[in-house]
Amino acid sequence: MASTSPLSALLSIISSGVQTLESAYSKDGLAFPSLDDPFRPTPLDQDAALAETRRLIVAAAAQLIATVRSPVEVLQEYAPGMYMTATLGFVEETNVADIIKEGGAQGLHVKAISLRNGVDESYLARVLRFLATRHVFKEVTPNVFSNNRISSLLVKAKSVQAINEDPVAKYDGAPLASFVASSADVALKSVHLFSPFLQNPGNAAAPFNIAFKTEAKMWDWYEEPGNEWRARRFTAAMKGGGDRFPPQLFTSGIRGDALSPDDVVVDVGGSIGSVALALYKAFPNLRYVVQDLGKQIDEAGKFWEANAPDAVSSGRVLLQVHDFFTPQPVKNAAVYFLRVVIHDWPDHDAKKILSNLRDAAAPSSKLILFDSLAVYSCEDPSSSVPKKVPYPLLGNLGIGGAGFATGLDLQMLTLFNGKERTEDEFRELGRVTGWKLDSVTPGPLATMVFSVI
Repeated sequence: MASTSPLSALLSIISSGVQTLESAYSKDGLAFPSLDDPFRPTPLDQDAALAETRRLIVAAAAQLIATVRSPVEVLQEYAPGMYMTATLGFVEETNVADIIKEGGAQGLHVKAISLRNGVDESYLARVLRFLATRHVFKEVTPNVFSNNRISSLLVKAKSVQAINEDPVAKYDGAPLASFVASSADVALKSVHLFSPFLQNPGNAAAPFNIAFKTEAKMWDWYEEPGNEWRARRFTAAMKGGGDRFPPQLFTSGIRGDALSPDDVVVDVGGSIGSVALALYKAFPNLRYVVQDLGKQIDEAGKFWEANAPDAVSSGRVLLQVHDFFTPQPVKNAAVYFLRVVIHDWPDHDAKKILSNLRDAAAPSSKLILFDSLAVYSCEDPSSSVPKKVPYPLLGNLGIGGAGFATGLDLQMLTLFNGKERTEDEFRELGRVTGWKLDSVTPGPLATMVFSVI
């Protein structure tokens, strides 16, 4: 190992990975997608083996850049990183990608974009050049910009005319655009209070609460008068988040084939019950309870009526209003599960949620958490699912593996004082609330199965 320099090892990972990608696409009669072209799905986008290859290439490329680049330049790029969020939010809010798409494949001059969104063309040019320099949009000729593989994902589902006619609904059906816009609004306006909060965390629940002068949780604040458009945008973004996770993750996670007929599975904080629907279709002999607050359960009624109208009327599915900070009303269920819930809450609140479930559980009950798993950037000998990464990559593959997860961790901290937890932290959270962590299955969401202590 010592005879191979880090630079050569990183280059080898990149070279080998590129060959693997090109070979796979060639075998399917496809060319690897060009960065210059709008995004178009391919049959290989969800291939698990190729996803790992992509992660290795990205991890090695990012580490190679960090290694060969002047450290001064690295810090000069990182420190003003807020301008990436701000410019993405600006082009999303002013519908630039949508206008370019409607203007033709060859791109549009900033003057033409300006005529449609009313923004001064000199400002537009500077923003778009900043983004094009970072491979979002392409500057075809001076001051003429086209969408590329990345910027095309900012295009919303509605026409520019429809967006202008009903701006509150502009993000419906556009999860990535919603995510970008929300990050550039609520998160960006909160994060400047990140350092003051960390130094004095007892002064507020989270940086968000300081920024918006509220004691409410973000989703409760969304329901206040004047924030309806934010609530709608947030809903659109969360629908996209759910789409990232294949139903098989949940159907295999609850191990329904090992349960007995009429065993009860409780979806705690399950929103409208989209995951419970996948489980119901896979294991119709079980019984399901979908729990959430009143507004979500009202929407759940419509959802189930449209997608499985007999499920509720037959009694196989119960839609139940429940606040998980209060005692769990369903006793002795076979399975209690939470999907991307615990990361929203600091430890003291997470303990209340899991303790309420433990109080309701039977000795045979299982608790299953589907959540992001924070992974150390170094090797972790204590992990139950150890993973050997190629030299000299980081233990979590850097931004190729944990880039989104570590960013999401800080987003949770900023908005809720929540957190993405390591396996050790989940194990300890279970231990102090009466649950033993039995197994961890990694994936887009980790599946963590707990039994009663």
